[in-house]
Formats: sequence, structure tokens, C-alpha cells
Amino acid sequence: DRYRNPDDDLPLDFDTNRENYYQDLGQTTDATAFVEQLRNEMSSALELLNREMPKNRKVRILSQGKNRISITPLTPQEEPMNLAYLKREITGRWPMTSLLDVLKEADLRIGFSDHFKTVADRENLDRQSLQQRILLCLYGMGTNTGLKRVSGSRHGISYKELLNVRRRFIHKAALRNAIGQIANAIFTARNPAIWGEGTTSCASDSKKFGSWDQNLMTEWHIRYGGRGVMIYWHVEKKSTCIYSQLKRCSSSEVAAMIEGVLRHCTDMEIDRQYVDSHGQSEVAFAFSHLLGFDLLPRLKAIASQKLYRPGDDKPGDYPNLEPILTRPINWDLIIQQYDEMIKYATALKQGTADPEAILRRFTRNNVQHPTYKALAELGKVIKTIFLCRYIGSEELRQEIHEGLNVVENWNSANSFIFYGKGGEVATN
Repeated sequence: DRYRNPDDDLPLDFDTNRENYYQDLGQTTDATAFVEQLRNEMSSALELLNREMPKNRKVRILSQGKNRISITPLTPQEEPMNLAYLKREITGRWPMTSLLDVLKEADLRIGFSDHFKTVADRENLDRQSLQQRILLCLYGMGTNTGLKRVSGSRHGISYKELLNVRRRFIHKAALRNAIGQIANAIFTARNPAIWGEGTTSCASDSKKFGSWDQNLMTEWHIRYGGRGVMIYWHVEKKSTCIYSQLKRCSSSEVAAMIEGVLRHCTDMEIDRQYVDSHGQSEVAFAFSHLLGFDLLPRLKAIASQKLYRPGDDKPGDYPNLEPILTRPINWDLIIQQYDEMIKYATALKQGTADPEAILRRFTRNNVQHPTYKALAELGKVIKTIFLCRYIGSEELRQEIHEGLNVVENWNSANSFIFYGKGGEVATN
């Protein structure tokens, strides 16, 4: 996988259907026009930030030291008045609700268990008995309680019967389809008067789950400590998870972020993606622009960030930003490699290559790769435009923070749901 020909990942009919692929990505076929538009956007963003900086009371540009951007932390928002009433009402109506009842109620309403078909030649069970066993299996696996604990006299279904259903009926494609149907049903059921119109914003983050060390996916996590695997979640701004994926602790969060935006199986259209510092890079900014969505990270090292120059500016054009300005962008390199960058973006969108396989080639180790250099330059342009908006707008900083708080709450909810065996995947 690591040493194979990278051209095998690219669409083989790219030269024949070149214009269709450009149209699918929403990009122009003229590299010069693409660069001119970006140069104008970059100049406008820098001019606006330079003009507004003297009035900005929440941000200071320091003239000395390594960390030159000083941003005042956001003021904590007060809890909405109605939230306490809502929590009290819910607790009064449903003081104790079993997760199994929630799962069963969802299936009675939308029938997601119909997606689970046997991999064998035929089904011997009637659908009602099968539905009951599928729900018990999903509950046992989803809470990490295990099938043996779920089986027993209360339901009259033995462990072997549940194990048989688990092996024959529950597989990845069926789960993906069921999850997609549930997410879409939630979007449909929401009352716009309460929830507002449909959202197009999504936040993503990973959570470590402990697992046994003989598993091929298990690795020691250098940041959190302990052996385990990572689950990378995509949660839309109003708390519905639209995609999840299992990954190794050392694998790229950028690749997982792109995978979730492109492959989620719901009706939601994502045009704004919130991530933390680990979910972004210059190459990620480049691909997000080519694929047509806004990457909005909360940068931990915001104090040491630099803004790039558009190249057609004169010394003294941005006096208020001078301490954080660095070299001009190499636009010629972007023009030269424009076609190649579109090829790789098409490979990601069409699914001819795995995002991690492509991004593994575009790391600092491959700094001499001409397409990597061009993607890094394009990423610097998009990142500079984003930083101008981020520094200049407290509303944007607050929006990103709110989006990431949603996915952090989702991680807390997972600790509550995945309670069996101490939250560890106790199997190889």
C-alpha cells in the first residue's frame, strides 16, 4: 500500500471526462482565473482586517516575541432560562427510561430493523421474532454489555440464538443504512419553530476507547495514554451524529474529517466543518476548498500563526498587520499543478482512493513532491483568508466554539451509553 504507484488512485478516465469532473467540483478549468479569484479574496480579507484592527478591542497584534496574536478569551454565555424548565419537565415525565425502550420505540416508528437481512440463503424466523433478537443484539453491542448478559429468562431468548442473529444479520452495510434512516427521521421530525431551519454545519472530533492489546487496530495513545482505538464522530450542530468511523490512534484526523464529510449516509449537505487543531492542516485547507466546504478550526496555537502576502502588495499596505505578515504566495506553482490537484480532489470525491492513502503521500516527508508543494501553497492562501475572518470576527470564534462544544457533549453521552466492561472493547 505504501509503495504502490500513486497514479493508480486517480480516476483513469480523467483526461476524457476532464470538464465533467471540474464541473462536479464546482471549479473553473482555467487555472489563471482560479488564482486571480483567490488573490482578490486574499487581498480583500487582509485589507478588511488591517482596516478594522484599530477598532478591535478583543485582539492585539504584538510587535515582539514568538506569540504575536493576543485574543481575549470568550465570555461564558449564561444558560438559557427555559433549559432548566425543560430538564425538569423531561425528568418529571420520564424519570427512568431504558435505552432498550428508546431503541425499540425508534424501530416501531420507522422500522430501521428491516435493513438487516441474512447473509445466508434463506430466513427461517418470522419477522417479529427476528426484530426482537436484532434489537437485543444491537442493545448488547451498543452498550458494550455483551450478548451473554442481555440473553436470559426475561426475554426467553438464549445466548446462542442471539449469537446466530449477530453473525448472520448484523453487518456494516446494514448498520450504515439503519443509522442513515434514523438520522434522516430526526431531521424530518424536528419542528422548525423550535429547532430552526435545517443546519448545514457539522463538528467532528475523536474519542479514545480502551481495547485489548492483541487487536490489530489497537495502539498506545501518546496523548491520552493507555492502549485503545479511536472513534471519529461527525455531529451536526444540533446534536445528531451523522457519521462515525473506527481508526487507529496514530492515523490522520484530517483524513477522517474528509471521509466523514464526503461519505456520510444522510440527507444533510455539509458546507461548514468545525474541527480542533488535530483535524486541520494546510493540505486539509486546500482539499476543503477544492471539495467545496469551509474548514473552520479552533486553533490551539493561534498566538503564533502567520499571514501570507498576496504578492501584488507594496511595503506598508498593511501597517497594522506587519508583525504577523510573512512571505508572498507562490501563485505560479498553484497554476502549474492545478490539474493534478483537481485530479486528487476528484479521487477523494469519487471514492477511487481512501483519504488516508492520499494524504499519507502529502506529508512533510514528501516535501519535494511538486503537487504537495502546490497543495501547501493553496492551503496557505485559504488558511490566511480564514485567519483574517477568525481574528476579525468574535461571532465566528463563538460559532466554532459552540460547534465543538456540541461534539464534546456527544463524547460525554457516549461514556454514558457505552458503559459495559468499563467502556473497554473486551475482545480481539
